[in-house]
Amino acid sequence: MDTVGTPGTDRRITAPTGRGRPEAEHDDLLSELLKPLRLTGVFDSRWHVSAPWAIEGDAEEGCAVLHYVVEGGCWITGADQAPVELRAGDLIVFPTGAAHRLSDRPERQGLSLKAVLPERDPGTSGEIRIDGTGDESRLLCAGLHYDAGAAGGLYRSLPWALVLDGAQVDREPLLRDTLRLLASTDRPIGPGDRLITLRAFEMALVLALRPLLRELADNPASLPVLRHPGISRALVMIATRFTEPWTIDSLAREVGMSRSAFTAAFRELVGESPARHLTARRMQEAARLLTETHLPQSSVPPRVGYQSAVGFHLAFRKWFGMTPGEYRTGVASAA
Repeated sequence: MDTVGTPGTDRRITAPTGRGRPEAEHDDLLSELLKPLRLTGVFDSRWHVSAPWAIEGDAEEGCAVLHYVVEGGCWITGADQAPVELRAGDLIVFPTGAAHRLSDRPERQGLSLKAVLPERDPGTSGEIRIDGTGDESRLLCAGLHYDAGAAGGLYRSLPWALVLDGAQVDREPLLRDTLRLLASTDRPIGPGDRLITLRAFEMALVLALRPLLRELADNPASLPVLRHPGISRALVMIATRFTEPWTIDSLAREVGMSRSAFTAAFRELVGESPARHLTARRMQEAARLLTETHLPQSSVPPRVGYQSAVGFHLAFRKWFGMTPGEYRTGVASAA
């Protein structure tokens, strides 16, 4: 997998050699990357384009973007990023929906995606056709919507774009076959089709990220936060021990840092304060318990680290803009 990061860089990630067992903490921490990937909706489209062509896509908040080259090829260009060439069989994922341009040549300017596909509501599909005189390409493209509030700082710190070339996709047969089915123009349509499509794209996204997780576990230096033992350990504790009565002071002591140094390093590496990160993890689990279990609402607070039901109620309402009961009812009604 390639990660496309800072301007002018393009780093190849190779599969782990198997020498040395990754630390258990890194395994626990990296598994948290997959937590927010329960998709809430997908807009997918099939592109049939012939050169010359270029389409500009805006940033998508709370949305991962996926492009799979079925036939031909294209170039991906982003602001202050080195252009990336994709060929048939290659897959690129933008975990946080960064703005980018797709084109037959990296220097070509083009149309806005909004002009070509003005309506891109989750749960619908679209098609783009550009008839030129040059080489033809076919692509499967999708916007994968997830709950942005559930995406932690670690997920948001991923590179702007991740690339799996065709050979790497082929080494993941389930990913390869899922992408081919989704790209097919004659896939079966029937009852539950949109739900099946949603879960198939969700699986494709997780499968595409797995090689990255393997590499990060094998080479922690690939992600800055993993290079800091104190902050890395704190993230694991928040992810797995969020029911404990943590304070900033107790977290800092647990990892052997002063409060001020811990807070500053955490904010710099994770992108948010330790308190907000802890609240996010607790609210994420609370939302899951309310929507995926029949647990009485009164039993939720102690399971997510709140001894006071009133304190939990106030924190939940501040985080989601509604009470726990309204949240449970609203999700059930939507389902």
